[in-house]
Amino acid sequence: MKQLVQNVRDGRLSLADVPVPNVGRKQILVRTAASLISAGTERMVAQLARKGLLGKARARPDLVKKVLAKLRRDGFWATMQSVQTQLDRWMPLGYSAAGSVLATGEAVQRFSVGQGVACAGAGAANHAEYNTVPELLAAAVPPGVSPEAAAYATVGAIALQGIRNADVRVGESVAVIGLGLLGQLAVQLLRAAGCRVVGLDPVDPRRNLAAQHGAALVLPPADAAVAGILQFTRGLGVDAVLITAATASNAPVELAAEIARDRARVVMVGVTGMNIPRKPYYEKELSFIVSRSYGPGRYDPQYERHGQDYPPGYVRWTEGRNLEAFLDLVAAGAVRPEALTTHRFPIDQAADAFELILRGKEPYLGVVLTYPVDKPAETPSRIAIPPRRGSPGVDKDRLGISFVGSGSFAQGVLLPKLAKLPGARFRGIVTATGLTAKTVGEKFGFAWCASDIDEILNDSETDVVFIVTRHAQHAEMICRGLAAGKAVFCEKPLAINFAQLEQVSQTLEQFPGPLMVGFNRRFAPLASEMKTFLADRGPLQMTYRVNAGTIPADHWLADPAEGGRIIGEACHFVDFMSYLAGAKPVSATAAPLDGADPRNQTQAVFHFADGSTGHLLYTALGPPGWSKERIEAFAGGRAAVIEDFRKLECIDESGRAQRRRLWNADKGHGAMLAAWLAAVREGRPLIPAEDLLAVTKITVTAACL
Repeated sequence: MKQLVQNVRDGRLSLADVPVPNVGRKQILVRTAASLISAGTERMVAQLARKGLLGKARARPDLVKKVLAKLRRDGFWATMQSVQTQLDRWMPLGYSAAGSVLATGEAVQRFSVGQGVACAGAGAANHAEYNTVPELLAAAVPPGVSPEAAAYATVGAIALQGIRNADVRVGESVAVIGLGLLGQLAVQLLRAAGCRVVGLDPVDPRRNLAAQHGAALVLPPADAAVAGILQFTRGLGVDAVLITAATASNAPVELAAEIARDRARVVMVGVTGMNIPRKPYYEKELSFIVSRSYGPGRYDPQYERHGQDYPPGYVRWTEGRNLEAFLDLVAAGAVRPEALTTHRFPIDQAADAFELILRGKEPYLGVVLTYPVDKPAETPSRIAIPPRRGSPGVDKDRLGISFVGSGSFAQGVLLPKLAKLPGARFRGIVTATGLTAKTVGEKFGFAWCASDIDEILNDSETDVVFIVTRHAQHAEMICRGLAAGKAVFCEKPLAINFAQLEQVSQTLEQFPGPLMVGFNRRFAPLASEMKTFLADRGPLQMTYRVNAGTIPADHWLADPAEGGRIIGEACHFVDFMSYLAGAKPVSATAAPLDGADPRNQTQAVFHFADGSTGHLLYTALGPPGWSKERIEAFAGGRAAVIEDFRKLECIDESGRAQRRRLWNADKGHGAMLAAWLAAVREGRPLIPAEDLLAVTKITVTAACL
């Protein structure tokens, strides 16, 4: 299928041919008929991508701080590799589209095949011929509403949520500052709600258009507008102000205070300067609200990803119900979004549509992309990737490697290191959306890309399957890979709960194929030196401190359905202590920090079969620029310390210290991968399966205490 994407590094636009995405349990597969380019939001994203590194840094100082912290902790090369991985990506564009349902996930109840739907969400309602959309981010299109009109539903829901935050009543006067696409839709919605609307914009044609569609008064946003609005409102000022402009200027916020009545409501729906002047806002006791996107449910993974709707008795207007309300108004003729369309482009000319918006050589407002829905539907899940120029021919003596998942860890660590190993050749790469599979597959020289794991499992030339997906999917994919006769490498963890762990254990009994979990730290050069220094000294006492840092609340690792950070990451540290002790973990006690989620922060003590003990402190309370990992181990009068796998200090019985420092952190990924492929060739486990199961079991236990 065709999908419009943009390169993060230089802003290049491309119409990529990618596999049709795979539909999940709570998703629908939609064949797109029309999609709307959001001239404000998407223009800003495209402009940022076209900036150089300095321009990107100025626009996102928060990311610069993260890069500097990583530089101090991990060294120059590791940091540069991570930055290059983030820049060398192709991102999907679009977040407002409409089409018809082609397939539904097994848990979908709201939609049926053939039904017309409007779709919302970045990464879901893309400018693509086919999209997989979470069930609650779609709404049924009423009879008589065209796909083009329905494609406006997401932007319409944004305007509608702003109006709900303004809490307007019939007969109230409302000013809309900024009469772009969002402002024009707000004018029509307010008129349908029985409000008296004032539209303000410096562009004459936009003011005229707003007047045609319900604005009772239109003015340029100048000082003279204040007198006109006071006269219009009989000296009171407007009851509410919607700021729908897109500008770095603070002028809209200042103007809102001048034209608002006492105790009025000011709602920021667009993006402008937000230096709120205290005096006028204080004197009128104005309320200022920043409206969040389409409505309640936005950015909540339980709602958007897992399909858990809010009860209408408690949350009447969710983002999904805002979509429905907007479409109902379109069906009733109260809102006419198609009247805002100034340009239509077929998807083949999508790059031209963006150039129109970016260059601004002619007036535009609503820019719609259309799709060839009259041709038969084609849903290939696998696409061949042409070999790169100068690439060697197929060598069947090298192990065929396929990947499920292609996130930043796969792109930044695993794939670059595997590409350097002489005994490996890349076969297939699979991601649910297909887009990253195509772009990453091209970059690293895979033979094909797909959106369905069955393509890998049925591929006779795939010897090793790397599973690098979100954690909740690992156990099932491991079992399927082993049952298909493949050697399986799972990035970590092996499972996120006891039920999944039992499933893996039973599968290993039936299909005892090679299985590896990415416990790389035991393969680090400083790790083997530390273990040798402490060998044969009796049981160890170990302390492993992890300054993990915070993650955003909407990060997928914070999703309880993914098991949490302790299960997902602490297994690394339990395995390393097990490696140093040379014994399996047998029990654990844990004491989570007061008020902290035990899935994300903990203190735990692990006991090992040889009598060794290990204390793990996994915290998000430390400074981000400080060292991330510190391991101290004591045995027989000796001590050894590793700091971030860059520094090793060994102190013998006499107190003499030997120190070693690496230029860059080496956590053992390269050595692990080379050893793993060698083990697969020899048909032996790299780490015994019972050890992998024991580490996972005790980590899940600690997370549940």
